[in-house]
Amino acid sequence: MKKNIRDFILINVGLLLVGIGICLFKIPNNFATGGVSGLAIIASSFFKDIDVGPMMLIINVALLIVGFIFLGPDFGSKTMYSSFALSGIVWAIQKIYPLKHSLTDDMMLELIFSIIFPAIGSAIVFNLNASTGGTDIVAKILSKHTNLNIGKTLLLTDFLIAAGAGAVFGIKIGMYSILGLSLKAFVIDLVMEGFNVSKQFVIISSKSDEIKEFIVTQLHRGATIYKAEGAFTHKTEDVISTVLSRRQAIKLRTYIRSIDDSAFITISNTSETIGKGFRSI
Repeated sequence: MKKNIRDFILINVGLLLVGIGICLFKIPNNFATGGVSGLAIIASSFFKDIDVGPMMLIINVALLIVGFIFLGPDFGSKTMYSSFALSGIVWAIQKIYPLKHSLTDDMMLELIFSIIFPAIGSAIVFNLNASTGGTDIVAKILSKHTNLNIGKTLLLTDFLIAAGAGAVFGIKIGMYSILGLSLKAFVIDLVMEGFNVSKQFVIISSKSDEIKEFIVTQLHRGATIYKAEGAFTHKTEDVISTVLSRRQAIKLRTYIRSIDDSAFITISNTSETIGKGFRSI
């Protein structure tokens, strides 16, 4: 129950960040960097009386119906919620803080922020095994009826939306939209890796028993111990392998330094760790 409440809160925080990026930076500059928001920005230019938020809701409903027809009811509840909640958030922000012009005269600066806010928000949502929906449905339909995988069809769908911005708002906006689309996936991956990064230690020390004890009793982590022979010394040593959070990594390194300043340690980043004490499968 607690996990469900936590997930619900985090998904809404993520969607709020996406909504802020859309309302404050994308809409005023007509940046259509893919997704339903990009499609809604283009569509709203033809239907002046419909704001982007309501237009997103209309498009999401239409895509959901198309998805049911072509794919069946194969949608996660979190993704369905996210699709409609994001439309509502954008609608609400536009009502509370209507913004007709860009905040600054620097389009590149605004493009950067139009990427950063939605990228962080999307990463939070993706990290909870949900998505903001929308054009994912189109990508799945294209993937089902072509030889392309879903990653390529999603990129193709978003690229066509960004290119559409160029046709509607001019080549300059189109180029900014395509640039934003290109950077968006990179920033999302970067943020997600930052959320899930852990530190993997491989330790060889004459104080291996003390180090094992510290890992288990003080850090409350597990460790794998195996025997290895040194190529130079031909001595058999215990090799300790463990995965820790960043904070625990600092504690372990400080402890090892205090008891064995000649210990051999390698520390590497792991982009994702799945198992007890970390993320569930």
